[in-house]
Amino acid sequence: MAGRTVRAVDDIVIGTDGRRRCGWAGATPEYLAYHDEEWAVPQRDDVRLFEKLCLESFQSGLSWLTILRKREAFRAAFAGFDPAAVAAFGLPDVERLLADRGIVRNRAKIEAAIANARAALELPDGLSTLLWSFAPPPGSRPRPRSFAEVPATTPESTAMAKDLRRRGFRFLGPTTAYALMQACGLVDDHLVGCWRASAAPVRQVSVR
Repeated sequence: MAGRTVRAVDDIVIGTDGRRRCGWAGATPEYLAYHDEEWAVPQRDDVRLFEKLCLESFQSGLSWLTILRKREAFRAAFAGFDPAAVAAFGLPDVERLLADRGIVRNRAKIEAAIANARAALELPDGLSTLLWSFAPPPGSRPRPRSFAEVPATTPESTAMAKDLRRRGFRFLGPTTAYALMQACGLVDDHLVGCWRASAAPVRQVSVR
């Protein structure tokens, strides 16, 4: 995962089920489920994309595991990440969220989520169309063989971050944009040898 900090792990680990996985997936049960079921699965639903965009922003400076463990609380606090609902949040909602121990209580990030919802509603063709316009062509780079070959940023993520900022989005620099690309399947950074790299594409599911 680009920009993630997890404990030192091997590049590939073998699980109790005999499957070979990207090493970070073996760190916790939450990481394993996320690796197998969501990470790099193409996602085109605007609500789910907005959720991932917000969670990636909240993760900045924190462990992704913290965000995964708080995700249900985030969903409850942010109206299921419906952009129209979040865009209508006002100062009372900001104060409510700052008092919510189930989420990351950072005023700048909370206000950014609200601003990002409003910016998303202004997109003429929707969030999915915009984000996927930055996806590199399939097969345009070799599948990584080790963590060392997984970039933290790419020209596409830099361009995405610049365009999002221009449109009023906040807390989405090139590194966060690349992590979003990985999470939503715009790129597939499962390592060579990982079962997900060789498996048939996972059907997109609505993770509500």
